[in-house]
Amino acid sequence: MSTQPNNGSESAAAKPAERVVKSEAEWRAQLSPEQYHVLREKGTERAFTGAFYDNHEDGLYHCGACNAPLFKSDAKFDSGCGWPSFWEPATPNAVQYHEDLGYGMRRVEVTCSTCGSHLGHVFPDGPREHGGQRYCINSVSLGFDAK
Repeated sequence: MSTQPNNGSESAAAKPAERVVKSEAEWRAQLSPEQYHVLREKGTERAFTGAFYDNHEDGLYHCGACNAPLFKSDAKFDSGCGWPSFWEPATPNAVQYHEDLGYGMRRVEVTCSTCGSHLGHVFPDGPREHGGQRYCINSVSLGFDAK
């Protein structure tokens, strides 16, 4: 799966940002060891331990690696899974999708469209009234700007 290209009819906010490309040494120097493990090595933080799984403030969640906007707080919901859950990205081009066949499962990985960092996975068990998607995102993959 991949994001749809901008056809000019979307708002400027929906346009993809310029791609951020760094060497793994640069990412390692910039990120904490836990951030590096999750964002660059596709790790997962333990459930119910992240800073944002129970955050109820209004604001914008951004990529923990490159600061690109990813999810709005008004699309966040309590799924009970132990990780921040959202029913949609902030813009259609905010994230990209990749097939993940690891651990004997078939899942859809979600990465930041701007820097390619691993964020988490999307599952088809979200709120039906909002399209049925659950973006299950590692807190350590995110930053947060309160309104």
